[in-house]
Amino acid sequence: MRKSVFLIAGLALLAGSCKQNDKISNMKNPLLNAFNTPFEVPPFAEIKLEDFAPAIREGIKVQEAEIEDIINNKEAPDFANTIVALEESGSLLNKVESVFDNLNSSLTSEDMQKIAEELSPALSAHSDAIRMNEKLFKRVQEVYNKRENSKLKGEDSMLLENTYKYFVRGGANLSPENKEKLKSINESLSLLSLKFGQNVLSEINNFKLLIDDPADLSGLPEAVIAQAAETAIEKGDSGKWVFTVQKPSLIPFITYSDKRELREKLFKAYTKLGDNNNEFDNKEILSKIVNLRIEKAHLLDYPSHAAFVLERNMAKTPEKVMSFLNDLWSKALPVAGREAENLQKLINEEGNSFKLEPWDWWYYSEKLRKAKYDIDEEEMRPYFKLENVRNGAFEVANKLYGIQFIERKDIPVYQEDVQAFEVKDKDGSHLGVLYMDFYPRASKRSGAWMSEYRSQQIKDGKDIRPIVTTNFNFSKPTGDKPALISYEEVETLFHEFGHALQGLLTKCHYPSLSGTSVPRDFVELCSQVMENWAAQPEVLKSFAKRYDTGEVIPESLLKKMDKSKYFNQGFVTVEYLAASLLDMDYHTLTQPDSLDAAAFENKAMNDIGLIPEIIVRYRSTYFNHIFSGGYSAGYYAYIWAEVLDSDAFEAFLETGNIFDPKTAEAFRKNILEPGGTVDPMKLYLQFRDKEPNTDALLRKRGLI
Repeated sequence: MRKSVFLIAGLALLAGSCKQNDKISNMKNPLLNAFNTPFEVPPFAEIKLEDFAPAIREGIKVQEAEIEDIINNKEAPDFANTIVALEESGSLLNKVESVFDNLNSSLTSEDMQKIAEELSPALSAHSDAIRMNEKLFKRVQEVYNKRENSKLKGEDSMLLENTYKYFVRGGANLSPENKEKLKSINESLSLLSLKFGQNVLSEINNFKLLIDDPADLSGLPEAVIAQAAETAIEKGDSGKWVFTVQKPSLIPFITYSDKRELREKLFKAYTKLGDNNNEFDNKEILSKIVNLRIEKAHLLDYPSHAAFVLERNMAKTPEKVMSFLNDLWSKALPVAGREAENLQKLINEEGNSFKLEPWDWWYYSEKLRKAKYDIDEEEMRPYFKLENVRNGAFEVANKLYGIQFIERKDIPVYQEDVQAFEVKDKDGSHLGVLYMDFYPRASKRSGAWMSEYRSQQIKDGKDIRPIVTTNFNFSKPTGDKPALISYEEVETLFHEFGHALQGLLTKCHYPSLSGTSVPRDFVELCSQVMENWAAQPEVLKSFAKRYDTGEVIPESLLKKMDKSKYFNQGFVTVEYLAASLLDMDYHTLTQPDSLDAAAFENKAMNDIGLIPEIIVRYRSTYFNHIFSGGYSAGYYAYIWAEVLDSDAFEAFLETGNIFDPKTAEAFRKNILEPGGTVDPMKLYLQFRDKEPNTDALLRKRGLI
């Protein structure tokens, strides 16, 4: 059945004062009425915070009635009156949840977060009540047991399989006593995961590196200084400079600042998020999450949380994931070690006697890259005007699939910086709506992500098209300069845009199978494959134009970029793999224990031989992906999918045309459109005619 993307991580509201909320007339609640807007997007300006709680309660009430109708149906259970009816139930609840979830991620507030904490148990209980409803499961089971005779095919067969497993994995077969235990665990996990993410956001917002001496700005590019001055104004420190642990502020500072002690201060502030023994500390929370996940796995007859999660992924088993990660680790670690030696050599050559530390890596690797290839990030940044990069991504999609993106000022947005586009297919038909939210703010979580306000589905013969949103945290325009982004951020834009394409191009009947509703280690294929186009010279030339002169990125700079493409790849691979292995170490535990997060993490990193000059990409206390998002026992998915995307892009390269129409059509038909209606490896084989291996990935990263 359909589940909200952020059911555990986010929702928010039943809440605060229920009696006061009860006074609100449902008839006046915009969330409970049809959205009278272009393409029925949410009417953001009409929605008030107090509208959500009664709307959520009403959504729960309506779905409860829909479930009762299914149970009380006098006809024998069949695919239509049980499985499809269940899939279609909860549409009102899903509609309201999606609006709140997305706003709670991109435009939250203390009041919204409080409501989220109060609502989370109610939503968890509602979900459990469905999955553990014996009468409902009996009907589902009866349809499932007759599946051989029903002759269901394709999407219908997959929906039946998923629905049955949804119930079994949700505790339908447990004893009454264990069902109550599972309900309690699910409620606790929903609250703990929510609190973990809120703590990280609070920690990010509570730290600032305040600089009032211009000498402390030594080494920083003009644009970085200008952005810090604007941040200072926003923070109430006009006339000074403020740097934060948000990536658009953090990364430029530790890359260019000549002040080693300040680099250390900012870097350590970032790596201590959630680990400051204050009200936002996450150590005890993550320990509880890990232990509750183990307890839940045991109740459902799995040895570990990883075994429970991976059963539904391409990898299938923890052993296969660990083997995959360890094989890559053995190839990447020696490369990273050699990179560290080169950086230490540079430090020594400058007459310094200190040992390379993690807060030095970015600074000295940038110096080394400049020395070896005569290139640095700031030399490239003027060519990456945000609007041009966005249009470049649109052009790639147009050349591959013929689709068009038309900005629409009449489509409501939830914040003035957000852009809205109507997306049309090559025949001019409507494909969906795309929101793009580019800039950081205190009310927005860190990182970049794609989500949906509405999933695609075909109902009663009507193709209901999706409403997709992409979110980023890029530096804002400063003064008379537009937003200029780094090449890494160029890749991030193409990445999330790739997710958006899967959401927009999908063609499925059932929302729980459409778009990005695919195994976690398959979903990143569609996003990461887009990054390959971003790096191609002919694509770069289409959008990489100086913001001030319009000059196309020169051939000399493209050659430098190509020569330096393998630079620092040992570091990039190792810090990522370290986080993936840390994730697996937590989630392959088979017995609950009183975890000391710092000790556990240190042991995990020592066991794999992580060199001290590199720190794991995400330390445990701010590892949102696995403790607040949906990537527990799944952070490996990015590099697993990179094996797929590297091989998939080679299919285009082999034709001699990166926009080869036949290959693009095959990718759209076999990868982008089917969603989760077919086993992912079968889809990939239909596209590529062979299974992928790691060679293409290792070649792309320069590790072989």
